[in-house]
Amino acid sequence: MSDDVQASIEAMARKARAAALKLSQIPTEKKNAILLAMAAGLRAATPEILEANAKDIEAGEQKGLNKAMLDRLRLDEKRVDSIAGGIEQVAALPDPVGEVMESWSRPNGIRLEQVRVPIGTIGIIFESRPNVTSDAAVLCFKAGNATILRGGSEAIHSNRAIAAALQESGAVAGLPDDAIQLIPFTDRSSVTALCQMDKWLDVIIPRGGRGLIETVVSQARMPVIKHYDGICHTFVDPRADLEMAVRICVDAKTQKPGVCNAMETLLVHESVAGEFLPMVAEALKAKGVELRGCDRTRSIIDCSAATDEDWETEYLDLILSIKVVCSLEEAVAHINTFGSHHSDCIVTADDAAAAAFLSAVDSACVFHNVSTRFADGEEFGFGAEIGISTEKLHARGPMGLRELTSYQYRVRGDGQTKG
Repeated sequence: MSDDVQASIEAMARKARAAALKLSQIPTEKKNAILLAMAAGLRAATPEILEANAKDIEAGEQKGLNKAMLDRLRLDEKRVDSIAGGIEQVAALPDPVGEVMESWSRPNGIRLEQVRVPIGTIGIIFESRPNVTSDAAVLCFKAGNATILRGGSEAIHSNRAIAAALQESGAVAGLPDDAIQLIPFTDRSSVTALCQMDKWLDVIIPRGGRGLIETVVSQARMPVIKHYDGICHTFVDPRADLEMAVRICVDAKTQKPGVCNAMETLLVHESVAGEFLPMVAEALKAKGVELRGCDRTRSIIDCSAATDEDWETEYLDLILSIKVVCSLEEAVAHINTFGSHHSDCIVTADDAAAAAFLSAVDSACVFHNVSTRFADGEEFGFGAEIGISTEKLHARGPMGLRELTSYQYRVRGDGQTKG
């Protein structure tokens, strides 16, 4: 790591800490006004953002990025408008800062409140998706946090343009200096440098592939909120409405295959496999999905053989592994063994089976008769999300505003002493 990179990141981190102290004091009405100004500024900057994005797309094509990666990277007027709309949604959400979570009194007259407060300073390290620049910045801001963003080199021009639009339009409306900062260079050592800023940063949130997340986890001196993979399952129970199951499976796999909440493995109970598998295979193949199945699956439909590696692979592509199971218990055991604790679904009309599945599957999000594609902050009503955590401490599942806060105890009395 060069001294220049280290010094630059430390200077940004110091400024972020100073900005966080100011952010924690901004009233909700002013925060919302700043957010609305950011949304307007982003829309006004659409030509510049698309021009910058075109440079990233051209560079990505020259580097040979796959179709899914290029789709994540690509912006158009509709997507920029959607990003701006996400900012407006965040402005409309209740402000968690200052919420009294619980209050009580002690026999000695001391009165206590547990109150939501900002975390403080947050580092976001992400890949590919330039919309994360806006989503992360505005969510952290609404929750009273200062943010340092480190995007991937493949989206550097887009990220710079989006960050500039947010900073400039926000500043006019009263955004404190350095509340939203983007690391402007792509030197990989900037990730290491950011991970060493535990004196100034309270938490780091990585969004990207396993390699990036493992790097951050191994180097970070502060807490990390993460998820490694999205190996999501759908289990078709004996009492499933099979036509509904087909619709859910097709949506979960094909609506947007390159995302973490897309289905990667389909589990089918043996009692309905003979009828269901031909139905779902036809629908999935019509969408271009490559099927890989266990021996029992291959005895029913035409597909290639699934290997042990397939059960623990996040394809992020139009590929699906299929396994026939003997029971709900076997399905749950498979999910808890090979899944990534992200999002898993049961399709059934049996409420008791659904309840057993939902309580036994050890995942952040569990679904009954709903596509796993709904594992999303906006779909949960949180507005734009910061990511989906598969951790169990502090935040789990889609991370909205509340997950970007901590709490403090406020204690009031009338002169009580211990002596």
